[in-house]
Amino acid sequence: MITPNDFKSGQLIKYKDSIWEVISYQRIKNAQRRAFVRAKIRNLFTGAALEENFDSWTNFDQPDIERRRSQYSYKDGDDYHFMDLETYDQFSFSAEALGDRRFYLTENLELFIISLDGKPVTVEVPTFVDLKVTETGPDYTGDTATGSGKPATLETGLKINIPFFVTEGETVRIDTRENTYVERVAR
Repeated sequence: MITPNDFKSGQLIKYKDSIWEVISYQRIKNAQRRAFVRAKIRNLFTGAALEENFDSWTNFDQPDIERRRSQYSYKDGDDYHFMDLETYDQFSFSAEALGDRRFYLTENLELFIISLDGKPVTVEVPTFVDLKVTETGPDYTGDTATGSGKPATLETGLKINIPFFVTEGETVRIDTRENTYVERVAR
């Protein structure tokens, strides 16, 4: 049993007789009311998304899931293909099923496939991934890492803000939980 206070992005819960994935959440405390959690959740089977408010003491069951070490292989149209590293079984997910996690996938990336009743339902990407900057504005003399930054497009199509000193062709580390720049990576 878990409560909304235990929510994390990507976590699976049983709600309304189905399995839902927590996409995002926010803890809210008002002076006149009890604390609650506003969460955006997505049904794993239908793809329907809801934004719900949950009281902090609400209990949810966690589904019986299996995590298997896997590897991202390639993209074919709108399908992303993976391989189980223990059994070498291959399977795919649509871009819609992966959501924003597709922006963290690079060839041969090791990750976890989440299976429910033996059927793969979603992927769990690493907390940090390294991606190459493919497009960004020029750097400016005197700009620092503590500045507001500039927009950049990464090799997978992900758009984030990076510090001014990072240029095209460099590799940056991204925090997949918050979709933010962490550091420049020397390769």
